Parts: sequence; C-alpha cells; structure tokens
Amino acid sequence: MNKRLDYPIRLALGTLLMLGSVAALANPKRWEFQVFLDDAAIGHHHFVLSDKGTERELTTDARFEVKVLFINAYRYVHDASERWRGNCLAGLTARTDDNGKQSAVQVDQQGERVSVVSSRGREALDGCVMSFAYWNPEILRQTRLLNSQTGQYEAVTIAAMGEEKITVRGAPVQAKRYRITGPKNLIDLWYSADNNWLALQSTLEGGRRLRYLLR
Repeated sequence: MNKRLDYPIRLALGTLLMLGSVAALANPKRWEFQVFLDDAAIGHHHFVLSDKGTERELTTDARFEVKVLFINAYRYVHDASERWRGNCLAGLTARTDDNGKQSAVQVDQQGERVSVVSSRGREALDGCVMSFAYWNPEILRQTRLLNSQTGQYEAVTIAAMGEEKITVRGAPVQAKRYRITGPKNLIDLWYSADNNWLALQSTLEGGRRLRYLLR
C-alpha cells in the first residue's frame, strides 16, 4: 500500500462520507457522481432519495480504488441508509471498509433526542440533527453536522463563496459555491439556481483534489 496516498484520502473520506427543504418526491431522485483524485477516475458515489410515507429515505453507496503502477494502493467501500423526517435525521445505518478498517454507525431517534452508536461509544444528541447531507441545501444553515462514517458530531462553519460557471455533464452551468470548514479538509459544494446539488471538491494534504462530478 502507498502510505502517501492512503493518509490524505483517509482524512478526506472520514469527513466526506460520513451525506431550503426538499419537496415531496413522487419518484426517487438520484445523484450519480463519478469520483476523481486529481484527474484520475477512482470510482463512484451514488445517492437515491425516495418518499416513504411521512418520511424520506436516502440510500448511498461509494466504491473507490486508487491504483499505483496497476497495483491497488487504496480501497474504500461505504454503504448507508438514512431516514429523514422533514430536515431532521430520524435514523441511519452505515458500514464502511476503509482500506481494511471496518466501522459502523447506527442512529435512532428516541423521543426528543437522537442516539448515535459507533466505535466512539454511545452519544445522545438534542434537537434536530443533520448529517453531511450535501443533497439537502438546508445543511448550509447548520453549525454542526453528523459524520456518518465516524459518528462524530462535527462543528462546522459554512460560507457563501459567490457564483461561478462550472461544467456539468459537458455543459456550462452558473452555480453557487459554498465552503465548509471545521473538518480536517475543506469541502467546497456547488448548487444550481434552484438549489440542486451539482458538484463537490475537497483539497487534501499535499494539494491533491478529491472531486465529485455528475454523470
């Protein structure tokens, strides 16, 4: 394994994977991202959001492989299922294989509190809790977000960075850019004028970039 590659990617994924109100969905809504490390494609991260009665369900799967001279230097697998009531997290089950290191997070709503069980132990959180739910622009109003890989409730600062043109599926699109600070690596997000999530980028140690581009 190439440790110089493994370390910055591990730091970023622990933060990234870890996820205005969205109208009720008659059909599942999908975000299918191809993931790049600098200019090299390393895998995908898919999100599917569906109505489940009075709740919404989000399922995600991520599969990354980094190769050096045709040898697998890093492998990452993450699967999660989240239940949402409005903009509040009501339940979450996540499992991660971070290059051989296994972890799991379980979240359940219990009355007015949210129970989080992970390798860190058990923690009870008060009020409306949101994960790193990039698909929901309501996260841009938050000061803390739950990491679905580690179970840590992280303090964050989120700032608007202005508007710019980006390329989405081969076409130029005017997009609003936001930056999340507080986690170990900065996270930049882009949204359309109607607040649909378009892209993500995180700058890793050594200046390398992890990027999500819509297929």
